[in-house]
Amino acid sequence: MSEPLIPADLIHRLRSARRVAVLTGAGISAESGVPTFREAQTGLWAQYNPEELATPDAFRRNPQLVWDWYIWRQERVRLAEPNPGHLALVEMERRIADFTLITQNVDGLHRRAGSHQILELHGNLFRAKCFSEDCPVENPPLESGEIPPRCPQCGGLLRPDVVWFGEMLPANILRAAEQAATQAEVFFSIGTSALVYPAADLPFTALTAGAMVVEINPQPTPLSPHVTFSLNGAAGVVLPALIAQTWGIVA
Repeated sequence: MSEPLIPADLIHRLRSARRVAVLTGAGISAESGVPTFREAQTGLWAQYNPEELATPDAFRRNPQLVWDWYIWRQERVRLAEPNPGHLALVEMERRIADFTLITQNVDGLHRRAGSHQILELHGNLFRAKCFSEDCPVENPPLESGEIPPRCPQCGGLLRPDVVWFGEMLPANILRAAEQAATQAEVFFSIGTSALVYPAADLPFTALTAGAMVVEINPQPTPLSPHVTFSLNGAAGVVLPALIAQTWGIVA
């Protein structure tokens, strides 16, 4: 299969850009074999709707059930590896002075790939936070066998540090994402349906501010008619081609 041809205007703009922002969604992780939120409902968990397990009320009713589900999801994500799309974004970050990676994904694959400037809009599957006081806890003590785990500060219950149904995105993370979109010279929307708000507003924020906005997705989305360039294809194919044709390297 031939390498995708990247528009010359995009290559020239990216070579000179100092500020670039990237928004990624479930599509880039799907290429690593990570099931989408609803695809994860298999086997024992097929009897549950995600809405029954990913809400504060569900946690209050049965914290162990919720944690068992998240531990199962963690185990599936650990089997996945970053794909060429993730690795290409690491190369892009190395070459852009002010680079921000905004992700809707909670799987941590961008960090495992080697990206550093990451804003996790929906949290992280491998972090927890105190259900009472909202303080984050890295590497929650699940190995102790106590489910749900306890907050090391107050002894209260820990919950997964992800955004549940009915909850707002972390205000500081969203503000930083909006600022990155406003300041970007080039903005990428990669592997996202462009249907989940407020993340879906970010490309339009960048467009309004004058950025070149590029969508990379196998299928058209509601964003497609509005962007500067819509590159139809998998992130793991298009992004390495973009890196190779822009900087002459293989990601």
